[in-house]
Amino acid sequence: MKKNLVATTMLAGFGALALSACSDDPAPTEPAADNNMDMAAEQPANETATAVLKDAQGNEVGTVTATGNGEMLMISVNAMDMPEGEHGAHIHTTGDCSASDFTSAGGHWNPTDVNHGTQSEEPNPHAGDLPNLSIGADGTGTLEGTSTGTFSGLMDADGSAFVIHADPDDYKSQPSGDAGARIACGVFTAS
Repeated sequence: MKKNLVATTMLAGFGALALSACSDDPAPTEPAADNNMDMAAEQPANETATAVLKDAQGNEVGTVTATGNGEMLMISVNAMDMPEGEHGAHIHTTGDCSASDFTSAGGHWNPTDVNHGTQSEEPNPHAGDLPNLSIGADGTGTLEGTSTGTFSGLMDADGSAFVIHADPDDYKSQPSGDAGARIACGVFTAS
């Protein structure tokens, strides 16, 4: 009888052990290697900055979004309540729109010291160059463009600003495309 009790106790212990192994908590597993994940890890993540455009009276007249991944920037402009026509649109060197004529934003962003414009004698547009912004009769317009600048350059110690000019950029006059007065400005902030 003693042998049967020991055997029964051992069987009960093995049964309890077997049941605990069948619990609802799955055992931790290692994730399967995924080559696509490895490739994604090698690509730098996109970073985004935005600028709220204001006119000289302080009215909000649009927004600019700059998205970059280390190699270039994608620029998207949505403008409103602006004068109809073609307007030069550029990234400027300093994140400061405090002057009433927006000259506090400095000149065009040109970290590689190349000519302005795609139609200059040595066409090699600088990082601040973008196509003209077309504003319709309703005062709105959009612009999509690219910049050869990097996100870290855009967001350097003194920042950067986006400026809309009164006239169209001629894509060749140095150093600014003869685009006239600055009519709107916005400072980029990381978002």
